[in-house]
Amino acid sequence: MPSTPADSAPLSPLLRWFAGAGRRARTTAEHAGSLGTLVRDIVLATVRLEVSFRDVVQQFYIMGIQSLPIVLVTGSLAGIVTSQQGGYQMTSVIPTYVLGSLVVETVVLEMGPVLTAIVLVGRVGARITAELGTMVVSEQIDAYHSLGRNPVALLAAPRVIAGVLVMPLLVCIANLIGILAGMLAAYLDVGLGYESFLYGARLFWHSWDLLYSLTKALVFGLAIPLISVHMGLRTRGGAAGVGLTTTQAVMFMTLTILILDALFPPLMLQ
Repeated sequence: MPSTPADSAPLSPLLRWFAGAGRRARTTAEHAGSLGTLVRDIVLATVRLEVSFRDVVQQFYIMGIQSLPIVLVTGSLAGIVTSQQGGYQMTSVIPTYVLGSLVVETVVLEMGPVLTAIVLVGRVGARITAELGTMVVSEQIDAYHSLGRNPVALLAAPRVIAGVLVMPLLVCIANLIGILAGMLAAYLDVGLGYESFLYGARLFWHSWDLLYSLTKALVFGLAIPLISVHMGLRTRGGAAGVGLTTTQAVMFMTLTILILDALFPPLMLQ
């Protein structure tokens, strides 16, 4: 007996769910495959010395030197807020010098790398995605191919290499300015002297902490330009497509940074 529409209606929500899951799985696989191919092409272009040193220096200046003001402001505020919150939570049974350890460990292990990465997502990642997306929709990338030039070596590799080099330096600067700002805030808020602050910082300091912070910076410095280049080269649909892809790239990079940050403690601090 043939089925009627009423008989098949209860299955439609389930079928729609499976169809949506299939589309999401296909999109995820496409992104993973494209990212893997992009990494391979960047490595090959770098090994074959096809990447211009001048382009790397230019991107280093854009990502690093031009980002210094916002990194300094972010690092300072991170140290000040951490010191103020820690001082507010202090009780009479806790020695005040512990605040020095709290500020240093929080800034070095978490606030410095993560906040610097989030800042670069908005300042550098969105810019790279918009630049490359505009080049794609205006057919400039196709022009490179027609002239026999490798867009990966010209556009992608310098940005990724510069990101990997500049991110640890920016994180070191953010850590230093955050600690100094936290020290000043501790002196002004709770009257903690600089000697006591540094005593507490040294008391609970581990040399592994700096390596942990720089490893985070290295991973974030690779992820941000890599994802932004990947999304930029996938742009379609004119100006509206550039805006949509840039928004998606910022969301993608931010989630990636937060997920990677959550993976670091069980991998490196256990």
